[in-house]
Amino acid sequence: MFTKMELIQKAKLPKCYDDMATCIKAITKQGTKLSKEECHLLSVAYKNVVGDCRFACRVISSIKQRTDTSDKKLQLIKDYWQKVESELRSICTTARELLDKYLIANATSPETGVFYLKMKGGYFQYLAEVACGENQKQMTDNFQGAYQEAFDISKKEIQSTHPNCLGLAVNFSIFYYEIHNHPELACTLAKMAFDEAIAELDTLNEDSYKDSTLIMQLLRDNLTLWTSDSEREECDAAEGAETKPMVSSFFPSINLFTHLHSLFHLDFL
Repeated sequence: MFTKMELIQKAKLPKCYDDMATCIKAITKQGTKLSKEECHLLSVAYKNVVGDCRFACRVISSIKQRTDTSDKKLQLIKDYWQKVESELRSICTTARELLDKYLIANATSPETGVFYLKMKGGYFQYLAEVACGENQKQMTDNFQGAYQEAFDISKKEIQSTHPNCLGLAVNFSIFYYEIHNHPELACTLAKMAFDEAIAELDTLNEDSYKDSTLIMQLLRDNLTLWTSDSEREECDAAEGAETKPMVSSFFPSINLFTHLHSLFHLDFL
C-alpha cells in the first residue's frame, strides 16, 4: 500500500498518464480534500487518457469515410471502434464517479466547485461525441446541466475576471453556438462575460493576469467570428441567397475548433 506522498510522486512521473490516473484516483478515494496540485494532476491525467481515445475515434471515423475501404476492413474498423468507445466510456464514467462521489459535494470554495463541474461537463461532452440518437441527446443535456450549475455559481460567487469564470463562459458560449445552433445566445453570453471582465480589469491580480487576458482574447475572437458569420448570412439573404447553395455558418472553423479543444481543458483554480 502506497502512502499519499508516494502516490503523488508516482503520479508526477513524466507523461505516464495511465499511472497518473490510477494514483490520483487512489488519492481521491481516500476522501481527503485535494490540494491545488492534486486537482491539477486529476484533470491532466484523465484529460490525456481520454484524449488518446478521442484521437483514435477521429482517426477511425476518417478511415470509415474512405470509399475504397473493403468489407473486411470495415468489419475490423467496426470492431476497433467498439473497443475504443468502450474504453472511452469506462474512463469517463470513472472520472465522473470520482467527481460526484468525492469532489463536487465536498468542494471547499466556489472556484473549486466550478472547476469540478466544468470537468464533469467535459466528460459528458466526450461521451456525446461517440453517442447517437437519444443517448447523444441525454449526454448533451447532462453537459448543459453541469455547465449551467457551474455558470450559476460563477455568476454569484466568483469575480468576473477569474480564469475559471472566463473559461466557463467561453466553453458555454461555444456549446450554444456549435451544439444548440443558437448564435444569438452564444454571442450574448460571450459579450456579457467579456464586458463584465473589462469593467473589472483593474482588479486582476498578477498571478492570473496572463491567463485571464488570454481567455478574454478568445472571447473577443469568437465574437468577431460569429458576428461576421451573422453579417454574411444577412448579406446573402439580401442578395437572394435562397437560390444558391449555402454553406452553413454553423460548420465549425479551424479557429473555433482550436478554441473548443483548448478551453475544454483549461485547468484553473
